[in-house]
Amino acid sequence: MIPAAQTFPDPDSALAGAQFADRFVLVTDGLSLTAIGAAERSLGRTPRWVDWLTQLRNLAVRPLGLKTGQEPASAPNGRIGIFPLISQSPGKVVLGLDDRHLDFRLLVEVRDLGMGRQEVAASTIVKTHNLLGQAYLAMVKPFHRIIVPAVLAQILKA
Repeated sequence: MIPAAQTFPDPDSALAGAQFADRFVLVTDGLSLTAIGAAERSLGRTPRWVDWLTQLRNLAVRPLGLKTGQEPASAPNGRIGIFPLISQSPGKVVLGLDDRHLDFRLLVEVRDLGMGRQEVAASTIVKTHNLLGQAYLAMVKPFHRIIVPAVLAQILKA
């Protein structure tokens, strides 16, 4: 099953002042996932081409002084994949970081649909701070719309 795009209902609830939000949803059958389990299954083993794009992104932004997600001090609660963990509950994990150009949150939520089925949603919320943040967001959006569904689909792989 291919993750479906949806509108994120209230971006301000996840990140006050957000200018961008999207949501991709996948329905699973028989996996009995928690939000942390869904986040680990999707973000903990990304496709190689996504890893390659992430490395390329890190090389490009390092000279600009932007965070690459590899700074140990930026993840006091740990990480899932490359993303710092902000908070977690059985049904929702919040990942993300704040930087000088933008703040972002990645929410992974799991909702029981009954009869062994679950809805797993990955939502990205972004608040830009300046022209660099706006330019960065415009540059990564086309890739983001391809990467998030591919990463979310990793949940279905054994």
